[in-house]
Amino acid sequence: MQIEKKDIRALSKEQLRDFFIANQDKAFRGNQVYEWLWSKGAHSFDDMTNVSKETRLMLEDNFVINHIKVDTMQRSSDGTVKNAVRLHDGLVVESVLIPTDTRTTACVSSQVGCSLDCNFCATARLKRMRNLEPGEIYDQVIAIDKESRLYYNHPLSNIVFMGMGEPLMNYNNVLKAISMITSNEGLGMSPKRITVSTSGVPKMIKKLADDEVKFKLAVSLHSAIDEIRSRIMPFSANFPLADLRESLEYWYSKTRSKITYEYVVWKGINDNKESVDALVKFCKYVPCKVNLIEYNPIDDGEFQQASDESINSYIKALAAVDIVAKVRRSRGKDIDAACGQLANKEV
Repeated sequence: MQIEKKDIRALSKEQLRDFFIANQDKAFRGNQVYEWLWSKGAHSFDDMTNVSKETRLMLEDNFVINHIKVDTMQRSSDGTVKNAVRLHDGLVVESVLIPTDTRTTACVSSQVGCSLDCNFCATARLKRMRNLEPGEIYDQVIAIDKESRLYYNHPLSNIVFMGMGEPLMNYNNVLKAISMITSNEGLGMSPKRITVSTSGVPKMIKKLADDEVKFKLAVSLHSAIDEIRSRIMPFSANFPLADLRESLEYWYSKTRSKITYEYVVWKGINDNKESVDALVKFCKYVPCKVNLIEYNPIDDGEFQQASDESINSYIKALAAVDIVAKVRRSRGKDIDAACGQLANKEV
C-alpha cells in the first residue's frame, strides 16, 4: 500500500532542520529548503538549484509540494483580474486582484465553498468541501502579486480575506498563512495592510483579540436588527447582535483597532428608517467605519439593490454622529468577480 506523502510546507523550519539531521545531513539544509518553499515560492524540488540532486531526490521520496495552479484567468473591463485556482486534489477556489490608481488588492479565499448560509451570497450556495491549507492561501497571494507586477508594474499592496469561505471557521490555517505573508521569510507584508472579514463569530473574534493579531478586522453586518439579520444570514440566529457587540467591544479593548462594517442596503429589506437608526446606534458601541457595498445580483431576484436615496439616508445619518461611511462600487461584475459572486461558474 502506497503511503500518502506529507506536504512539506506543513513543516516548520525547525522540523525541516530536524528532518535533515535525522537523515545524516546538515541542519542548515532545512534553512535552504524553507527559503525555497516560502520566499522563492518553489513549485518543485527540482527548482531548488542550490540543493544537491541526491538531496532533492530524498525530498521527493518523502514529501510533496501541494502548490496551486491558476486554471483560468479573466480580466474585467475595469482591470479586475479573477483567478480560478485549482488545488492539488482537483477542487477549485477563486481569488481576485482589484486595482485602483494607487494600489492593488488581493481578495483571497479561505475555504472551498463556505461554512455559512448567507442567502444573498453565491459562494454560500456551495457546500463547504474543505478548509484551505496555509500554503494554498499563501499561493493565491503569490499568484496575485505576480499579476500585479505584470499588469500594474508594482507589487501587491493590500490583502483582504473576503473571497470564498468564512476565515474564522478556518482559524488556524488562516493565521498561519498570514504569519508567513507578514514574515520576512515570506512576503514581508505589513499586517496593517491585511483585513480579515468575518460574518461575525463572537467566540472567534475574542480569540483573535486574545492572540493579539495585528491585522484589521471587518464584519459583514448588513443589519443591526436581529430579526432582519437572521433572515438574510440564517446562521446569525445562533450569534445574536448582543453577543457580536460584546465580542467587538472586547476586540477593541485589546487591540485599539477600529472595526470596518461591511453593509449592503437592499430594497424592501433594510432600506427603512428603523434599519438606519439601528445601524447608527450599533456603530456607537465601538470605534468604526462603514463600507456601504453595492449589491451584485446572483440571478434569483430575491435581493435587489436599494435606491441611491436609501443609501444616502444611511450616509447622512452616520455623518451626523461623525461616523465615516463610504459607498464601495463593485469591481469585476462583468466576470462575476464582485463581492458575493464567487461561485466557480467557469468550472
